[in-house]
Amino acid sequence: MGLDLGWVLDTRVNLSATEKRVATLPGRRTVKKDAQAAWLLKALTCIDLTTLNGDDTTERVRRLCAKAMRPLRPDLIDALGMGGRRITAGAICVYHRFVATAVEALDGSGIPVAAVSTGFPAGLTPHPLKVKEIEASVADGAEEIDIVITREHVLTGNWQALYDEMRDYRAACGDAHVKAILATGDLKTLRNVARASLVCMMAGADFIKTSTGKEGVNATLAVTLTMLRAIRAYEERTGFKVGYKPAGGISTAKDVLNYQFLMKEELGREWLEPDLFRIGASSLLADIERQLEHHVTGAYSSFHRHAIG
Repeated sequence: MGLDLGWVLDTRVNLSATEKRVATLPGRRTVKKDAQAAWLLKALTCIDLTTLNGDDTTERVRRLCAKAMRPLRPDLIDALGMGGRRITAGAICVYHRFVATAVEALDGSGIPVAAVSTGFPAGLTPHPLKVKEIEASVADGAEEIDIVITREHVLTGNWQALYDEMRDYRAACGDAHVKAILATGDLKTLRNVARASLVCMMAGADFIKTSTGKEGVNATLAVTLTMLRAIRAYEERTGFKVGYKPAGGISTAKDVLNYQFLMKEELGREWLEPDLFRIGASSLLADIERQLEHHVTGAYSSFHRHAIG
């Protein structure tokens, strides 16, 4: 849709109410035993299994892809009563350098490859190069592109520039899904987060995402609530459903349950599926495995037994 500046500038966030809402969430919502196992299995299918390190190698990416296709041991899947179900991670997320490697490793699995793009993580390379990077990743087979916005546009209130930038990214992605990374830790206020969320959705983002994982502050429940409320407002006004992806700092099963609870309460059951909910993580899968193994066997295994790197 076109940029609706009136809607953007009218958007406000009540900080104290937001903080109170998320502070009470862990005490009001909890699940145990079979119910907890079911929630964690659902979370596992929404993970964008990620490696974004300077020392990444093709072999590490191949191992990550193998893990995405078989995230749980067959005996655990059978013990959980899910032997007839296909359980995989939601996607693999890598730098452009490894897109072709991941596409080859995942061939026939149905698991999409997501590429971080547009000068990730700072997003300060020239705009034409950002567009070319997106096009190169799509050409190599990436079905999802995680772009980073120019934070300066938000911090200076240049909403037209942010809209134009996001619109160009959307066009460059073609049929690939585009996730807009807001880098919320750099945006200073929840009001900026809400406004940036709306602008990116207006310009065609399929998902809005909290962070690159490289900022000092990444995904938080307060930021999540703010972005979910923006998604709800956008869906109510336009009829379009936009997905949400928290990323950075979500490393335990307990953490991810709180995000799932908030998703269900604010947006409904539909937003717990991988087509509308993703979690950017690397070590989270290992803790989910440990929790599910404990549910089945009654004992915790060592964390290093679930390494994927």
